[in-house]
Amino acid sequence: MTTTGTEATTAPRTVSRAEYCVIACAEAWRGNGEVLASPMGLIPAFGARLAKRTFAPDLLLTDGEAMLVGLDGTAEGWLPYRRHLTMVTGGRRHVMMGASQIDRFGNQNISCIGDWERPARQLLGVRGAPVNTLNNPVSYWVPKHSTRVFVARVDMVSGVGYDRAEAAGVTRFHRLPRVVSDLGVLDFGGPGHAMRLVSVHPGVTVAEVRAATGFELTAAEEVPYTREPTAEELRLIREVIDPKGLRDREVRV
Repeated sequence: MTTTGTEATTAPRTVSRAEYCVIACAEAWRGNGEVLASPMGLIPAFGARLAKRTFAPDLLLTDGEAMLVGLDGTAEGWLPYRRHLTMVTGGRRHVMMGASQIDRFGNQNISCIGDWERPARQLLGVRGAPVNTLNNPVSYWVPKHSTRVFVARVDMVSGVGYDRAEAAGVTRFHRLPRVVSDLGVLDFGGPGHAMRLVSVHPGVTVAEVRAATGFELTAAEEVPYTREPTAEELRLIREVIDPKGLRDREVRV
């Protein structure tokens, strides 16, 4: 099933928008093998757990600090920081980060809004974003797709995009597999690694995504819907992974 820039969707609404987002995030780790999944945020965390329970059993999950954890969140082993960094620099980790701003080539900002000398807003800071993006795969999760996030030019480069990585000659381990938002799924398969719309969540049109994006967005003539979850995936999301329905607090549609 596909949708165009003006066509309204008719997909059944038995699956919530948040659940489509969980599915889309889970798909980021498909085929990764035995790597450390480092999701940041509720929906990415639920996606990583779903992936491990279904099509990516070799994924390693972390509590975000110093432990490897099992499917139920209980500690299974110690992950000292030096070993964690070894996995990072060896490309054996796939991070799904947030983005306060992201541009068409994947340059990401989580540091500040406005001029660096006198920012209008101070955010998290650069943190480990440069090392992450230059050494292991990094995907992004944006819970509110808007022109304030998807911008023509980021105010500060935290995570490195394709254009800057190529200009600096540091492309060997640089890879940005996908961006998941509350409207759809994007990758960097456009011309010159520009951002491209891969799918829209049911209930969303291509025109809506383009209107909420602050740069020209590449898309095919027909863009498919984000894939439907299986009955078992829905059961796992609703009964096992997130029985309290926290996902719907992050994506309210």
